[in-house]
Amino acid sequence: MMLLVALGIISSFAVVPTEESEIIDHRAPAPRLNHSWTSLPPEHVPYFLYNNKRVAKQCRLDPLCPFKDALRDLSACWGYEKNCDPGKRFSYPACTKADSAWARSLEAAQELFWKQADFGYVKERRSELKTLCKARKPGDSSLRCSSHTRFCKATNLYLDLRKPRRSHERYKEDFIQMGEIGGFCRLNKRSLAVGGKHKSPLQSWYAELQSYTELDFHPIQDGHCDVVIEKPSVFMKLDAGVNMYHHFCDFVNLYISQHINNSFSSDINIIMWDTSVYGYGDLFSETWRAFSEDDIIHLKTYDLKRVCFKDAFFSLLPRMRYGLFYNTPLVSDCYSEGMFRAFSQHVLHRLNIPREGPKEGRVRVTLLARSTEYRRILNQVELVNALKTVPLLEVNVVDYKYKDVPFLVQLRITSNSDIFIGMHGAGLTHLLFLPDWAVVFELYNCQDESCYRDLARLRGIRYVTWQKMDKVHPQDTGHHPTLGDHPKFTNYSFDVREFMRLVLEAADYVTHHPKWQHRVLHDEL
Repeated sequence: MMLLVALGIISSFAVVPTEESEIIDHRAPAPRLNHSWTSLPPEHVPYFLYNNKRVAKQCRLDPLCPFKDALRDLSACWGYEKNCDPGKRFSYPACTKADSAWARSLEAAQELFWKQADFGYVKERRSELKTLCKARKPGDSSLRCSSHTRFCKATNLYLDLRKPRRSHERYKEDFIQMGEIGGFCRLNKRSLAVGGKHKSPLQSWYAELQSYTELDFHPIQDGHCDVVIEKPSVFMKLDAGVNMYHHFCDFVNLYISQHINNSFSSDINIIMWDTSVYGYGDLFSETWRAFSEDDIIHLKTYDLKRVCFKDAFFSLLPRMRYGLFYNTPLVSDCYSEGMFRAFSQHVLHRLNIPREGPKEGRVRVTLLARSTEYRRILNQVELVNALKTVPLLEVNVVDYKYKDVPFLVQLRITSNSDIFIGMHGAGLTHLLFLPDWAVVFELYNCQDESCYRDLARLRGIRYVTWQKMDKVHPQDTGHHPTLGDHPKFTNYSFDVREFMRLVLEAADYVTHHPKWQHRVLHDEL
């Protein structure tokens, strides 16, 4: 059980370099505690131990350590660590060709994609971290940020909310004034000011931290806090909680931030930075349990108080320039089974979503229906009936209405699908949770060609969409409320024969995928 205590230590918010983490604490062991919140997918454990040598040493000494198998080879690394052997990385992109607009060779294209959208992205952000406010001695405050104030790490942070300036704006830029946020440390004002070039609500934390003040008192030791938050805390500014595509930009960036910070404990506070008087509508709130045991906290909870946070970070944001995954520019003809696959595994593991199958001799097809006004499949019954004539296909039609199908049930259905079919729309974000051998079939992309194609490339699964425009039939030209004719604002019918051709090609890909075949053989044994 010593290991579990160590996991609790390492999973706090202190970023511990690998070299330093080898130091063993020789003090008497702490009481045995149940730290089940350190749960990680089994595949991730060796990578965690590589990053946390202290935990690995405790595991070797502890006869009850459940990770003995992972200790056999501790060379596996995510890829962003110092001294990580490139051949031992969790993943590396594959490219089918080099686009001269992006790179001159396949190797250059792979490296670029790794930095854009894989664990190389974490390495880039970690390399940017600079100290903006330096502690004079241990126990003082500190502030470190990446470029453009996109990710920041703070210790002994002082936040004075005794005069909240709340309004209808969710991200009011002058909500915090000078002296209302800061720490007892030496502030480099010039370096802080340089981080303001991307100042924008969901792109940077500069608006919130531009007033960071070098205090002449220690906020905690000198008794200037009405509330002291001991538990590690994460500040987040959230995108639309009613749209899966946008909201999962929040969750993905939180996961990436955990890697930057080397902290995966769920014994944390997640604080929604919102300067409005409103609440937050969240149709996917169950997902927070993959990151925290506790309910998300609205910033206004602390109004009228001086609050001090011993350990906190400001998470990467959902709409950063060249961020992930909203409007991310990606080198073409490349994909990866890397960081987004790890995110999928992490969420499904923490939420206890069971993965069943695949089934021998059966390909599980899930068709996502829409009950919205637009982008409905007009001949859906005809298409489904055609699917059911093929013995190989096990067909399931779902409509993911949040009131009728709880989100965790949605995830269970999706994660146990081999082919996932749907019209262009946020529901296709479910592709993040498909098995590695799966195919996502965006029935029609409504001329938004890159959105879910690129998300599938990030996740590393096969993407298919309609190609023959003479075989898809819009109901009319579309009725956008301000732009007029628009392909996203009408409904469609599809040629049955062409539909079946694409589905059967997808089924052939699934059944010939090495991981599908391996799982079927393993289940038979």
